[in-house]
Amino acid sequence: MRMRSFEYLFAVLILGIVSTYGQSVSGSITGGSVTRGGSAKGSIVLTIPGGLHVNSSRPASEYAIPTTVRLSGAGVRISGPTFPRGVNRKFQFSENTINVYEGTVRFPFTVTVPTGFKGDTVRLRAVVRYQACTDEVCYPPRNKEITITARVR
Repeated sequence: MRMRSFEYLFAVLILGIVSTYGQSVSGSITGGSVTRGGSAKGSIVLTIPGGLHVNSSRPASEYAIPTTVRLSGAGVRISGPTFPRGVNRKFQFSENTINVYEGTVRFPFTVTVPTGFKGDTVRLRAVVRYQACTDEVCYPPRNKEITITARVR
């Protein structure tokens, strides 16, 4: 079956839209360092482009995939992250409101470095899982992984 010009243009346009609406994930530890035997605050930041939202960590819909953040690091203790409250919104595809995140969302956490920590750098792995949606349709869920580093003093 041969694809017509219009169908091809439509497919290219849709692929372009989906790839352009990528959320960005970043993270940091305050001050870029942690004192050995101490703690430091940090945060994961999810930036959601205009026209999109992601389901919150508690979307209040059995069909909406919640946002999750997993943090890990060798030889350290991590508390959190804390999930902010979302905003309840009504969409065309749902009878009830769904709790969502929009814009820039921060997920704070605390990292504690024991006094016996070996090394001069802490490396944390963060995996953020989210489902992005427009007002009409939801895209498949995605995982974005980042590494956060901080100097140990």
